[in-house]
Amino acid sequence: MAKIVTIGSICQDIFFPTKEGVVLETPDDILSQKKLAFELGGKCSIEERFESIGGNSVNVAVGLAKLGLDVLAYTTIGDDAVGKWIIKELSKTGVRTEGVRVENNCGSDMSAIIVDEKSSDRVIFSNHVANKKLFFDANRVGNPEWIFIGDLSGDWQTITDEIIDFAKKKNVSLAFNPRQKTIHQDVKKVIETISHCEFLSVNKDEAIEIVSGFERDVLRELLNEEEYLIKALHGLGAKVVTLTDGDRGAWAYDGVGVLHVDAMMQTAVDTTGAGDAFTSGFFAGHLKGKNLIESLKWGVMNSSNSVREYGGQKGLLSENQIIALTMKK
Repeated sequence: MAKIVTIGSICQDIFFPTKEGVVLETPDDILSQKKLAFELGGKCSIEERFESIGGNSVNVAVGLAKLGLDVLAYTTIGDDAVGKWIIKELSKTGVRTEGVRVENNCGSDMSAIIVDEKSSDRVIFSNHVANKKLFFDANRVGNPEWIFIGDLSGDWQTITDEIIDFAKKKNVSLAFNPRQKTIHQDVKKVIETISHCEFLSVNKDEAIEIVSGFERDVLRELLNEEEYLIKALHGLGAKVVTLTDGDRGAWAYDGVGVLHVDAMMQTAVDTTGAGDAFTSGFFAGHLKGKNLIESLKWGVMNSSNSVREYGGQKGLLSENQIIALTMKK
């Protein structure tokens, strides 16, 4: 029986690093304050590409497994060459794969990721196929202590309701990392789901969009304040809330006091999966009995190391590596 089940998509990520994009500052667009632009009709040469398995929930699963936790990935792949490659790569990570279902006559999910080499940030183009057919089957989940709800596709509202019902009946704790896609589609369902969760992990953009969904008259200035955002999210019912904002670090709140840890300065090559690495680091620390500030440090260390490699998994740390880094400070 797995201690944690992560539910969400899995895909093949293909990374295209380039210096040819231009980052545009658009501060008046509070939900999209920077954009990456290319010449319309232009052609960009890519010197080298990289491949990795990806997907929010699977990135978190791999991070938790590397930190010594028993994790099962509940996801769907197609019956194609990409799906075979995905399951082969996932089996190398320590994550249990019996929750992976193969959808017949279906392609597997893929993402093309444009990495701006100057900023190390990226734009992701995702094609969800198999995971639009993901459904919840209690028999495949078993009896975990935790379920982590990640990047769901298809009829994700129904899947979420079924997960919540299962968790109530089986006394399973829920963790949730809502994605911008689901927030845009149904922010009310996201807010309702948060009310059932023990742990909520979001980045600042996700936090702004969720809070805007129920605090429609809030001052614009407040939407840029991390303490306001994290307290507003905690007020929805989640017991522990974390919020990240790139190189500005991470915040956590459990109803007592808002805590903050600065980001660690690293030479980054790719920020894909940095938020997932933070989530798995913090979540693992929390499950292992660390206090909030220690768990924040675990998350930040994991995230800071992950950006040194392409993809969301190659740079993830083990527990011994995190302990060694902690002792150096």
